[in-house]
Amino acid sequence: MTENEIIRGCQQQSREAQKALYDRFSPVMFGVCKRYCKNREDAEDVLINGLFKAMNNIHQYKSAGSFEGWVRRIVVNEALMFLRKRQKITVEIEEYHMDAPQGGNIEDELAAQDILELLVQLPIGYRTVFNMYVLDGMKHREIAEALDISINTSKSQLILAKKRMQALLAKRAYPGLEGRSKSK
Repeated sequence: MTENEIIRGCQQQSREAQKALYDRFSPVMFGVCKRYCKNREDAEDVLINGLFKAMNNIHQYKSAGSFEGWVRRIVVNEALMFLRKRQKITVEIEEYHMDAPQGGNIEDELAAQDILELLVQLPIGYRTVFNMYVLDGMKHREIAEALDISINTSKSQLILAKKRMQALLAKRAYPGLEGRSKSK
C-alpha cells in the first residue's frame, strides 16, 4: 500500500489502511518512544497512543512536508505529554565546570544501542532536551515552548546533557574519546 493509499484509507477509517500505517511506522516510532521513556512498556504505551492519535487526526494532515515527519511530531508530543503526566520534567541544576538511518551495519546498531543505554541514565530534563534538539532536530525556541522553560534553560540543559553523556562514555572507555579535551 502506498503512503497516499494509507492516508486516504485512514481518512475513511479502513482497518487495512490503519494496520498498514502501524506496520510501516511503528518500528521507527518505537525507537523515538524508547528515547523518551525509560522502560519498554511505557514506550509501547506512548507508541500506541501516538499512532492512534495520528489515525484519528489524519484529516489534519495537509500534505505539506513528509507524512512520516507529521506522524513523528505527534509521537514526540505524546511522549512529552506522557512525561508531564507520569514524571515531572525537572530542570537539573549542577555546578558548571569548564534522523537514525535504517539498514545500518552491526556497528551502527551497537552504537545506537549504547546511546539508548546512556540516554536512560540521564536525568529526565537532560534526556528530554537532548532528544528534542539532537535527535528530533527541534530548535531551542520550540523546546522552550513545548516544555514551558526558557530558551537559555534549554541551551544549558543541552550543554549539561552532552557533558554527562561524555562523562558516561569516558567511564565506559568508549573508543574515540581519547583525543577529546575535558574543556569541551
